[in-house]
Amino acid sequence: MKKSLLQIERAAYLPKLPKGLQGAVKVKEGEPTQSVGNQEEIKALFPNTYGMPLVEFVPGDEVNTKKMNVGVILSGGQAPGGHNVITGLFDAIKKLNPENRLFGFILGPGGLVDHNYMEITAEIADEYRNTGGFDMIGSGRTKLEKVEQFEKGLEIIRELDIKAIVIIGGDDSNTNACVLAEYYAAKQYGVQVIGCPKTIDGDLKNDQIETSFGFDTACKTYSELIGNIERDCNSARKYWHFIKVMGRSASHIALECALQTQPNICLISEEVEAKNQSLDDIVSYIANAVAARAANGNNFGTVIIPEGLIEFIPAIKKLIAQLNDVLALPEVKDMGRSEQIDFAKSHLTDENLAVFNSLPTQVARQLALDRDPHGNVQVSLIETEKLLSTMVAQKLEKMKKEGRYTGKFSAQHHFFGYEGRCAAPSNFDADYCYALGTSAAQLIAAGKTGYMAIVKNTTAPSDEWKAGGVPITMMMNMERRNGEMKPVIRKALVELDGKPFKAFAAQRDEWALNTCYTYPGPIQYWGPSSVCDLPTRTLALEQE
Repeated sequence: MKKSLLQIERAAYLPKLPKGLQGAVKVKEGEPTQSVGNQEEIKALFPNTYGMPLVEFVPGDEVNTKKMNVGVILSGGQAPGGHNVITGLFDAIKKLNPENRLFGFILGPGGLVDHNYMEITAEIADEYRNTGGFDMIGSGRTKLEKVEQFEKGLEIIRELDIKAIVIIGGDDSNTNACVLAEYYAAKQYGVQVIGCPKTIDGDLKNDQIETSFGFDTACKTYSELIGNIERDCNSARKYWHFIKVMGRSASHIALECALQTQPNICLISEEVEAKNQSLDDIVSYIANAVAARAANGNNFGTVIIPEGLIEFIPAIKKLIAQLNDVLALPEVKDMGRSEQIDFAKSHLTDENLAVFNSLPTQVARQLALDRDPHGNVQVSLIETEKLLSTMVAQKLEKMKKEGRYTGKFSAQHHFFGYEGRCAAPSNFDADYCYALGTSAAQLIAAGKTGYMAIVKNTTAPSDEWKAGGVPITMMMNMERRNGEMKPVIRKALVELDGKPFKAFAAQRDEWALNTCYTYPGPIQYWGPSSVCDLPTRTLALEQE
């Protein structure tokens, strides 16, 4: 396979490890833990993996050389750095005992169930060091939640003499990892399960997980593109660019990109919900900013929109919640699409029906019909950026007739999603992921199960990072999913009283009126550490 010059040079990069993982490792255990919510329910559901202590790795003097084969799974959407988790895991288990073997299950959790796997050798690992994407073994969205899946997976685990499975995924995938760990522990099968925190959305974080891997690289990639658009925008001076970025459940990406590029407007879904804003409130806010800039002779600008915005508008959120419950009813399964919509409408409250009927037909159909494997609305398919720009144009026409707007309005639309998911990881993500993979290996060697590998103190130089593990049950609470209460890892939303949002809110009025764009440029891999190893603005502000 032909490689680019960058690929060749980048393969030689040696990720930096925290001191606690550089040589022999000792496990330092903390206090017992409890879940973030619904303690009694979570404890009852996970009696064998609940209440375990936090773990930190510190320099030790003994190496566990016991034989251990390991299986690894990439689950869910791609995130930069996944390959470095695998190479970190590979290097660490080979260092513990050269006879240890690593097996990758093909195309996600389904590979475990279907016995579809490959052995990851040194040659394969070397091919993928410091690369983006999940193409080494592929990923998938099969949910591991049924006993027959666990038992079928056990057959290949026994056949390959696998001691532990490492699941690299987001909150749903790690919830499944916890369920699998509990099942194998309850049956005393002697199979460990370890998770790793992956999602570019940045919503898998808490007191123990400072950031999910991939967030750093994805935000830097999107910010380069947004900066390029801002430069074009400021050159042509005739377009308003409506830019949707990934982030279904939280606006971390939108906020981080705004801090890096200083657009005229950035919408934060969590604020829309907290202020009980309607779709019209949002449209008015943008239209007023357009009019104010036009009054200064600036008929151009940039607007950043999180992809999940529509789900956070309280009236639409209430509608979606009822639609989810109605569409989860068994009688809906065999209906045609039009029948499903008619059935859903006949079961909506008057208030929700009025909201449903007020939406453009295409948006209403998408809310009613399109669901992902977890039962969620596929909001990335809803062209929120076009919906908003169309409504802003209509609002400006009205303002023009009232003499409140005298400019010209022309819109361009962008959705940055796939562009950031498989980018070559930044130095931060390359180091962070390699440390996560190494931590996962050490958790297995220490006999742990139901843990997620973690790395903390990540705004310090990498040798001062602290590696360890957190029981997955510690991060769980009960939430309604598909019409029933289920244990899930609590998603981290943008905190409106947090430092990153406050830093943004303090400057946004000036950004809205004036042209204050900043241009981050492409990710830098070689050069001064102040540029190349820079963490996200979000992380720097949170850890201040």
